[in-house]
Amino acid sequence: MGLIRTQEETGRHVRMLTHEIRSTLDRHTILKTTLVELGRTLGLEECALWMPTRTGLELQLSYTLRQQNPVGYTVPIHLPVINQVFSSSRAVKISPNCPLARLRPAGKYMPGEVVAVRVPLLHLTNFQINDWPELSTKRYALMVLMLPSDSARQWHVHELELVEVVADQVAVALSHAAILEESMRARDLLMEQNVALDLARREAETAIRARNDFLAVMNHEMRTPMHAIIALSSLLQETELTPEQRLMVETILKSSNLLATLINDVLDLSRLEDGSLQLDVATFNLYAVFREVLNLIKPIASVKKLHVSLNLAPDLPEYAIGDDKRLMQTILNVVGNAVKFSKEGSISITAFVAKPESLRDPRAPEFFPVPSENHFYLRVQVKDSGSGISPQDIPKLFTKFAQNQAPTRNSGGSGLGLAICKRFVTLMEGHIWIESEGLGKGCTAIFIVKLGIPERWNESKLPFMPKVSTNHGQTAFPGLKVLVMDENGVSRMVTKGLLVHLGCDVTMVSSIEECLRVVSHEHKVVLMDVCVPGMDGYEIAVRIHEKFTKRHERPLIVALTGNTDKVTKENCMRVGMDGVILKPVSLDKMRSVLSDLLEHRVLFEAI
Repeated sequence: MGLIRTQEETGRHVRMLTHEIRSTLDRHTILKTTLVELGRTLGLEECALWMPTRTGLELQLSYTLRQQNPVGYTVPIHLPVINQVFSSSRAVKISPNCPLARLRPAGKYMPGEVVAVRVPLLHLTNFQINDWPELSTKRYALMVLMLPSDSARQWHVHELELVEVVADQVAVALSHAAILEESMRARDLLMEQNVALDLARREAETAIRARNDFLAVMNHEMRTPMHAIIALSSLLQETELTPEQRLMVETILKSSNLLATLINDVLDLSRLEDGSLQLDVATFNLYAVFREVLNLIKPIASVKKLHVSLNLAPDLPEYAIGDDKRLMQTILNVVGNAVKFSKEGSISITAFVAKPESLRDPRAPEFFPVPSENHFYLRVQVKDSGSGISPQDIPKLFTKFAQNQAPTRNSGGSGLGLAICKRFVTLMEGHIWIESEGLGKGCTAIFIVKLGIPERWNESKLPFMPKVSTNHGQTAFPGLKVLVMDENGVSRMVTKGLLVHLGCDVTMVSSIEECLRVVSHEHKVVLMDVCVPGMDGYEIAVRIHEKFTKRHERPLIVALTGNTDKVTKENCMRVGMDGVILKPVSLDKMRSVLSDLLEHRVLFEAI
């Protein structure tokens, strides 16, 4: 009966101690609670916990019950008494005079019995406690328990069993506490990283907004004077000039067009890099794109006495689905480079449908063409007899602002053309490269792009109208009443000069109020700059719509702007404008714009 009572009492103590130990997941509280509760339950004089150091070569006194001993004191882990305790799963009686038990102040007394028990430090797979060694099942802490001095009391079996069970419970509680500590540490680290990432994201967004704002302002501010230079040069070209004067005017016009192209290149590159540039996909006449490139290049090539030939393969579809503007820009840039770097000889442009076996290129492992019935891969090759390039310099050609440094290729340029071409080609799921045998041996520029095949393209061509203008419209517009609204006085005068030369009757205004007061049903076209600081051009369009409720009485409202972002175009369409024209505008462009506008009643230039 006494044994049963003893076992029941031991079980009750175990449950009580387990509850106290497991009531928290803070390891310091767990260990301190363990020592306090064991000391109270077993009437101990001292209770201490030795933890392995980070190196695993020593045990360090980490916690004591009475706090009379210097925490931090260490003993070597290879002591025989420590090996004895570690090798047993039971509580082991040890000498009161061994290093582990020297926890009481020196004095004349009979030391009480001392036992020690190992506390397993369980393996934690993905966690590392900062001030603990890396844990495994062979690592142990050591708990030392001392009965009161000058006492005849001895350890009973049920007390030793209680100590053993508590040691196991402490081990489990410590493993849970370690997991919690590490998970909280990981959570705090994750929160810090999230804060840093959010800060970096906000800084990046601020930088992008600042860049976009700067580009928008510079775009408008650069295009406005370019509009004046190109428009006035084209007007001057129409006058009686001596051969020397005509050459000067043509040089000004070509230089201005080159500068306008550079402005476009910088803006396109910016939009390509931030991912805001998207392809404007539609059905177009592929043959017409190549013919237009040839028409644009031939006058420049003829000055240098270069022969330019175009060869379109018989199997090349006449119509395709894609972005004809970006495709033409790519071809024009590549052919323009060939003309620029060739002093004599010839340039050949060849286009054909790429065969499946010729699509893969070890130079572009990221290029994975997938043939299908709904699309084909267009291969364009532009071969010139120009100055050539060293093979080691070829990779640099597709880097922004990089140019070949060969002395014969010093024709100038921004170094943006091929970098932009590469991005356009990549956007069209293609690949571009340059081949040359060396300096003085010419170059061949090759690119492949993916284009869609229109339904029934090989049956009836009537549903598909080419986008390239035929320029068969009116050449003059006598008496056409046009209202021009622009805050910039130079820009107003330049636009008026173009229109007057084409026979138009022009009225100029510089403010919203003046525009609304002057505009009447006699005006057939209103040209306005919608992106002027301090003015809302979109508001003018809305109020003109309110003023003329009948569609046939309202003039055609067209934005003449230097902004190339899609938001401008979308806003113009939203408020009911009939067109968007980008500055700069030459005489030929203004003539084409008015002709198309009066014929179709709408004209939104591609942005």
